[in-house]
Amino acid sequence: MPGYSIAVLASHSALDVLDGAKDEGFRAIAIAKRGRELPYREFPIVDRLIVLNDFMEIINNDVIAMLKQENAIFVPNRSFAVYVGYDNIEGRFPIPMFGNRYLLRWEERVGPYNYYRLLDEAGIKRPRTFNSVDDVDRPVMVKLPESVRRVERGFFIARDRDDLLRKAKRLAEKGLVRLEDLNNASIEELVLGAHFNANYFYSRVRGRLELHGFDRRIQSNLDGVYRVPARDQLDLDIDVRYIEVGHEPATIRESLLEKVFEIGHRFVEVSSKLVPPGVIGPFTLQFIVTPELDLVVYDVAPRIGGGTNAYMGVGSQYSKLYFGRPISIGRRIAMEIREAIEQGRLEEVIT
Repeated sequence: MPGYSIAVLASHSALDVLDGAKDEGFRAIAIAKRGRELPYREFPIVDRLIVLNDFMEIINNDVIAMLKQENAIFVPNRSFAVYVGYDNIEGRFPIPMFGNRYLLRWEERVGPYNYYRLLDEAGIKRPRTFNSVDDVDRPVMVKLPESVRRVERGFFIARDRDDLLRKAKRLAEKGLVRLEDLNNASIEELVLGAHFNANYFYSRVRGRLELHGFDRRIQSNLDGVYRVPARDQLDLDIDVRYIEVGHEPATIRESLLEKVFEIGHRFVEVSSKLVPPGVIGPFTLQFIVTPELDLVVYDVAPRIGGGTNAYMGVGSQYSKLYFGRPISIGRRIAMEIREAIEQGRLEEVIT
């Protein structure tokens, strides 16, 4: 697309975004951190690689000037939110952003802006949460950061309150979590079922919600524990970790698609109400399908999901039903930007 470029922080799902940008004729710009830039040099899809000593430098005046010179439209991902911070994204990054930059902070579980509130107001089922450790009276999933790598998951499962305190102390003694983080931890009732990440796209240009596909997480060392027989798991006394290291494609039975569309529409509606202008472009709802075939959403990504790279180059399965050919979420983003520019509606898809 002459005159415009698409830029992304070089992490998370950036390769999908960059590949989609090139497919639709945009210049592709990657902003990488020194020591993590090699893939973006190796794959010949980057027109300009900006290497920083720290991701936070993206808000510096010289980097902003480079992006403005490139007439860049920026696509946010989770790494951008984590490493740059919501206050900086909303107040110190004057680059047109595809999507709703004010919705990003609602991905958190604590504070006044959290996805529990979005789900509750939308009437979407989610796991019951406990306000304090003392309230725990059943099996729970405790969600808190690791002690050193704060962006990684220090999650663990506990049978009840006493088991929670015992496991938290043991993990803290091993240096995996911090006990003080329990005060702000998210403690959710443990819901058992099949896990899915549903990747949606809300098109402002076409005025419709699209369901593009599903993926599932690959987590370390949880994935390895799955492969160890139960007797050996008990003998080894393994501390399970939930570090996300990849994704794999998945499908869901067609009789459940009705419910998948319902929660997607509800999420779009409540986001428009609470965080105007609401959803623009991609978002992901991560849910559990129970034996009763209920959908229980346990996590929300109000931007491009981490699993979209699973469909890069081949396209997500349901996208073919909209366009006659499979496309990736990265390409769908670039298509929306291109169509908005061609129709003089770019302001409707950026914030």
